[in-house]
Order: sequence, then structure tokens, then C-alpha cells
Amino acid sequence: LNVRACIEAAGGTPESIARLTLYVTDKREYLANVKAVGEAYREVMGKHFPAMALVEVKALLEDSAKVEIAADAII
Repeated sequence: LNVRACIEAAGGTPESIARLTLYVTDKREYLANVKAVGEAYREVMGKHFPAMALVEVKALLEDSAKVEIAADAII
């Protein structure tokens, strides 16, 4: 949701997003919940599917965080 808000604040739409990189702390947990993740994704992004990468990392800046998303948009 934060990614979409940032893109919209800059005058773009979800369709402006060209690439998403998802950093997760547990790939297996992500895959076990992929259906719910997909539903949440479509609620925020609709049917727009930019290039995406999933990267498993040891930790994120916030200790309790499980996912961090970086986006590149063309506005």
C-alpha cells in the first residue's frame, strides 16, 4: 500500500510501476501464504503485473518486518 501511495503522490498509477522487488525473510513462509498474498496484491494493484523478483534475505531493518518492497515506476 505504501508503494502505491508514493506512486500516486508523484502523479502515477499502479500501471506506472515497471518493476517490484520483494525482500522476504522466509521464502517458505511466503510461498505457504502465496494465495493470500496474491489476493492482497490484486486488491492494491488490480490486474497490473510488472516485472517482479523475490529475494530472501537474512533480516530487514525493522526487526519484526517480514517483507520489504522496492518499486521502480515510470511517470
